[in-house]
Amino acid sequence: MLGHFGFSYVGLIFLLMLTTPNLIWTKMQPNGYNTRNENKVLLFFERTGQVLVTCTALIFSDFNLHKWSSWSWWLIAAIFFMILYECWWIRYFRSNRTLEDFYSSFLCVPVAGATLPIVAFLLLGVYGKVIWMIISVVILGIGHIGIHLQHKKEIVHSK
Repeated sequence: MLGHFGFSYVGLIFLLMLTTPNLIWTKMQPNGYNTRNENKVLLFFERTGQVLVTCTALIFSDFNLHKWSSWSWWLIAAIFFMILYECWWIRYFRSNRTLEDFYSSFLCVPVAGATLPIVAFLLLGVYGKVIWMIISVVILGIGHIGIHLQHKKEIVHSK
C-alpha cells in the first residue's frame, strides 16, 4: 500500500491529460474570472495537493500497466473519468466560456472541471494501491473542489 519507487508513464499520461486543457484555458478564461476572494486555507490545500499529486503520479511505478486482474477495473474507471474530464473541457471550449460554463456540472457531476480529475486520480491511487496518492488527492480535492464550489456559490448569489 506504500508503493514502489520508479517512473510511472501512466501517471505522466494522466498529468498530460490534466495539464494540456488547463494550458489552453489560460488563453480562454471566462469573462469576469478572478481569484481575489479565494479562501486562503482552501488555496493552501489546493497548491499543496497539486505538488503532492504531481510528484506521486510520477514517482510510483505501481500506476503502470500490470497483468490483468480485478484491480485493472480501477484503472479503467480512472481512465473513464479522465476521458469525461476531457469531454467537459471540449464542451467548455465550445461554449461562450462564461463563469457559469466554467463551474458547470457535466453528466450530473457537480463542478465537473474540478471533480472529474479528482475522482480519476483517486481511482488511480486505488488501482496502484498507493496510499500516498490517495492522501495527496484528498488534500487536493479539499482545496480544488472547495474553491470551485466557492466560486459557483458567488455566481449564484450575484444573480
